[in-house]
Amino acid sequence: MPHTPASHEPVAGGSSRAGCPSSEPSPREAASAEAAPRTPSSPGPQRRTVLFAGLGGAALAATGLTLGSAAPAWAGGSAGSGADAAPAADGWQHYVQGPAGRTVRPARVLRSTGAVTAPDALLSPGGGATVLKRPQPAAPPRWPAGTTAAASSSHAPNNGNDGKPRTYDASNAIDGDTDTFWNDDTIAAYPDVLTITTPSAVTLPGITLLSNPDGFPTDFTVETWDGSAWHTAATVSGNTAVQRAVPFDNDVSTTGVRITVTADQDTSKGDFTRVNEVYPAVLATDDIPRVVVDFGKVVVGYPHVVFASASAGNPGVRLAFSETLEFLSDRSDFTRSDQSGAPGHGTDQFAVPAGGADWQDRQGYQSGTKVYADGLHGFRYLQISLDALPGDAPAAQPWGEVAIDAVWLDFTAYVGTPDSYRGWFLCSDDDLNRYWYGSAYTNELVTDTFRATDVDPRGAATAGLEGKLVLHDGAKRDRDPYVGDLAVSGRTLYLTHDDAAAAVRNVLADLADHQRGDGWIPPASINGYTLPLFDYPLWWVTCSWDYVLYTGDLDYAAHYYPQLLKVLDTWYPSVTDSDGLLSKGLNGTSGYGDYAFLGRTGRITYYNANYVQALNDAASMARSLGHGADADRWSARARTVAAAVNAHLWDAAAGAYLDSGSGPARHAQDGNAIAITAGVADATRAASALAHLDATTVRPYGNAFMDNDTIFDGASQRVYAFTSYPELVARFETGRADSALDQIRRTYGWMDAHDPGITAWEGIGPDGSLYEGAYTSMAHGWSTGVLPALTNELLGIQPTSPGFATWTVRPHPGSVAWARGQAPTPHGPVQADWQQGADGTFTLTVRSPRGTSGTVAVPTGGRAVTVHVDRRLAWNGVKAKAYEARSEDGYIVLTGFAPGSHTVAVRPAE
Repeated sequence: MPHTPASHEPVAGGSSRAGCPSSEPSPREAASAEAAPRTPSSPGPQRRTVLFAGLGGAALAATGLTLGSAAPAWAGGSAGSGADAAPAADGWQHYVQGPAGRTVRPARVLRSTGAVTAPDALLSPGGGATVLKRPQPAAPPRWPAGTTAAASSSHAPNNGNDGKPRTYDASNAIDGDTDTFWNDDTIAAYPDVLTITTPSAVTLPGITLLSNPDGFPTDFTVETWDGSAWHTAATVSGNTAVQRAVPFDNDVSTTGVRITVTADQDTSKGDFTRVNEVYPAVLATDDIPRVVVDFGKVVVGYPHVVFASASAGNPGVRLAFSETLEFLSDRSDFTRSDQSGAPGHGTDQFAVPAGGADWQDRQGYQSGTKVYADGLHGFRYLQISLDALPGDAPAAQPWGEVAIDAVWLDFTAYVGTPDSYRGWFLCSDDDLNRYWYGSAYTNELVTDTFRATDVDPRGAATAGLEGKLVLHDGAKRDRDPYVGDLAVSGRTLYLTHDDAAAAVRNVLADLADHQRGDGWIPPASINGYTLPLFDYPLWWVTCSWDYVLYTGDLDYAAHYYPQLLKVLDTWYPSVTDSDGLLSKGLNGTSGYGDYAFLGRTGRITYYNANYVQALNDAASMARSLGHGADADRWSARARTVAAAVNAHLWDAAAGAYLDSGSGPARHAQDGNAIAITAGVADATRAASALAHLDATTVRPYGNAFMDNDTIFDGASQRVYAFTSYPELVARFETGRADSALDQIRRTYGWMDAHDPGITAWEGIGPDGSLYEGAYTSMAHGWSTGVLPALTNELLGIQPTSPGFATWTVRPHPGSVAWARGQAPTPHGPVQADWQQGADGTFTLTVRSPRGTSGTVAVPTGGRAVTVHVDRRLAWNGVKAKAYEARSEDGYIVLTGFAPGSHTVAVRPAE
């Protein structure tokens, strides 16, 4: 979710370019087509760069029980043929991705390099040890006394990761101290030039560049001075090494060396040139012993390493983590120390005592203020290296010998096993099944306890949530609950593990408890609940109604009703213009952001369609509490806003809603989709808007969230599963099930088939890349919308009043031959099992628990049909015979279903 850079080291914006090349393919990748390029042509707004220090008012730049368990007794109700037994539940269990328990071991050793013996022993605790050895290297040569260094720019001094005053002058590159470095002052702008001048001529066979783990030159040239001119001695491109030897073709006698950098590694601290030392020699490659283990999928928790023994002298071990092989290197793809100011330099450190150790990676220092580890990580791949940071000496040294008996993970998130699933899904399409359970697992990874030691370190820790179950946004980062994400991840949770619904309530209640005096509700706890987002208070309203609708917790609704009144009747009216439309910029909101930190202002369709949705959801909440006057007022306002959207934001020429009422014409997925799902668009406009998205946004890896690049370069190539979810719902609910299924297969099929596999990504960039490079979260709850889309829309089960007291089953089958599953409710599961035949028949069995009643809608396929319920004629092809049957939008709708089991049979009329 929205992210701000740390300020403890030079930080600014950065591109999404890949910092490290892809390595070996994952098992799924090896079986699929070659992975698409990971280099976005244009980065667009970046969550880690859009905000700087001082978030508070700063302007934003430019993110039931399983059938095998004890089920409730089914109430009366006459069952038709074959309806006495529960639908077959076998088969879905093997799609479940969660671990069997909290101890998770790696699936394989991917590779080892350097002096490593018996690497596979890591997989068998007590069955031998993996040994890493590294001799103490000789001291490197120094430049002669009097040598100076100058640079094209140097970053201003600040406090370093160790809390000591630190400079970034060019002289740091020749001072012999590997813990200091030169840092240029032109982020992602080149060239960066370092010039070294000696007092007299020296003969050089080449040089060796030792760079910083937080950013090394990838492309550079080395020139030497002959007294009158510079001559190119070597050119390097595609460098991925922190220590890079650069030999010359011949020995060169010179008084000057000039290094010109034209590209750097992209890191969370920005694209800077960071050079710790330039040595006047070609140093032999220091082959650091490394072993990489693969856990087979993204996991989250505390890494655990059992060291059998070690040599004397405190040999150090560094752990680097990554969700993808592409970004597995000597620094993690992301770690909390990137934001917190702790001196991790992208890895977790441990100094191994001679007697060995049973070490769990926990946040903190091992020795005073040296040897730092971050603790919890979300990752698939783990690299263990015998190495140490220069600044950790003598507490840890980068040489010696360590013997490792075993590696595992202490899994902290929700453990989803077949026995724990209270809702499930299965259909005739194996891919859809895999995407459903992959999204369920993604959501399990972000269902975790809120702990100050492993949430976003930028002011997100809060006593109100400490120790409570929450839904974080991502497993790796940002690890803070954001209310917009709950609009998707909350539904995913209710439909799989409703026993954990407190994870949603805890977040919603905490944010409401921090409501600002003017009615605005914060999006998350980050920066002390001050991150200014314009759209997220609307999501708080909608998520609150979703929570009550799925759980029946009317006590929550009553307790936080005053906050609902205040946000809708005080804050949003303060940002409403004379036409009744929300207009970002009013009441000091020009600097507010949204879910993607987009540079939009004024009248925006997405904000206003969201407003209509929130007003209608609030009206439903009010009616459930007996506040009829409030409900009527909010419903009337929703109609007024919807009319204004249609009057001022519909683009007749394009046949779609404008993203913005001002500036270049563009049409966004978010506004058009939610305009349909919120009822702003009539059937004609809905069909036209979806046709426009079909014509302009379809990509091999999903549907882009903008139809052109006028908001930022590359916008029309970016896919957010978060905003794709309402488009999927819109397609299902407007009778376009097959187009929804096509979009699902492209979006989730792409993520499933590419490293790390299984889990749902935060965002996808041009050509299917990770949209923010290594920083991208590859297991993000807001991207799990395929799960509620398949259960609520394809299978068709939805609540229609708090706690499923009333429900509807309305399948949208498309080309899927059959589907079955259940949704958990406070009363017990509601189950549906349907199949359609090539002869136009459709059979649906519904089971519901006591204390509920429902409506069933069965598709006609556009034909005249007869409908029987439990062998009793309910629709004769022309008129109702039972269940108040009626024909509506391609369905026969039947009402008044009592608890129990009922079979509905649809046949073509004779």
